[in-house]
Amino acid sequence: MTTDLQQECKGRVRCSAWLDRSDEYAGRLRKDEWEVRPVSISVARELVTKYHYAKGAANTRTYLHGLFRRGAFWEADCLGVAWWIPPTRSAAEATYPKNWQGVLALSRLVIAPDVPKNACTFLLSRSVKLIPPQEWPCLVTYADDWRGHVGTIYRACNWSYLGKTGAEETYTISGVMTARKAGGKTRTKAEMLALGAQSEGKHAKHKYVLLRERSNDPSSAMTPTVIARL
Repeated sequence: MTTDLQQECKGRVRCSAWLDRSDEYAGRLRKDEWEVRPVSISVARELVTKYHYAKGAANTRTYLHGLFRRGAFWEADCLGVAWWIPPTRSAAEATYPKNWQGVLALSRLVIAPDVPKNACTFLLSRSVKLIPPQEWPCLVTYADDWRGHVGTIYRACNWSYLGKTGAEETYTISGVMTARKAGGKTRTKAEMLALGAQSEGKHAKHKYVLLRERSNDPSSAMTPTVIARL
């Protein structure tokens, strides 16, 4: 049976610990052989363009963390990326209204082909540890229904599931996912089509959060059905 994580990584990633329970530990990442550290935006963008279905990412970042074999010297040896940026204000307020400026979004999570099975969870968990909780008490991310994803990797890392967002039009330009929001403006459907965008239909996303306070109960700060999104 193929999980959403395997679908996401098909042809490029071997990060599912659920693929074969009879051989659960074969090919798994050895933590002492790998590390996660900051990486440049140019290297991160190259990996996203090659291996992530969105084929693109934001022009900015708050944190960029790369997956490396321990001791690797060159940035070109990077084999995975966790890309963090603040969400839109509306998404942040809907997610964590008591401190919307403390919300940080995992915008892209991607790894290269043939890395060990549990590299995704290793990269995500180590990346989270590099982000100061005092500055960013709430982390948020989304799994795309459009791609058949439900967020298995986030469940495995103990993120809280808040349900689905409202369905919104999804656009691509030459195969690259393209957001309607540009700066402070949200483009209309007509404006998107004028840019050469193609509508992929209306799709919802599965929303996950990780609260890094003493009280890790998301119900105290947010509701399970949230229509705001990145």
